[in-house]
Amino acid sequence: MQTNPTPSRPVVLVVDDEVELRTAFQLGLQEQFVVECAGSAEEAEVMLATGAYDVMICDHLMPGEDGLPFLMRMRRKFPQVKRIMMTSYINPELLARSGVLAGLSACLVKPLALADVEAAIRKALATPMRPGH
Repeated sequence: MQTNPTPSRPVVLVVDDEVELRTAFQLGLQEQFVVECAGSAEEAEVMLATGAYDVMICDHLMPGEDGLPFLMRMRRKFPQVKRIMMTSYINPELLARSGVLAGLSACLVKPLALADVEAAIRKALATPMRPGH
């Protein structure tokens, strides 16, 4: 009897300086996705250069490099990785501009419900990459 191989789970990189949030994402999403975490943009860039990721979820405000400039750079370096930004800063102009500048699949406003994060990841994975994104 031949069995079908289990399809591999998508790999998600969570970038946030808050340990509690990274841990919550890792625990809450590990059934559906392979979740890896980075505490800074610098750490995430090293991980992106050495690993294969389907989606990256990044906080907007972090020590060191902020999320938006980091996501804009990663759009150029790793265009195949879908990008989602999280922010506590509710500014409609920032949210709209960020989506265009960084080619975001979504911009989520904290506090986040895990179901919303999972839905954003699934939507990003289901959306074909457009040229320039």
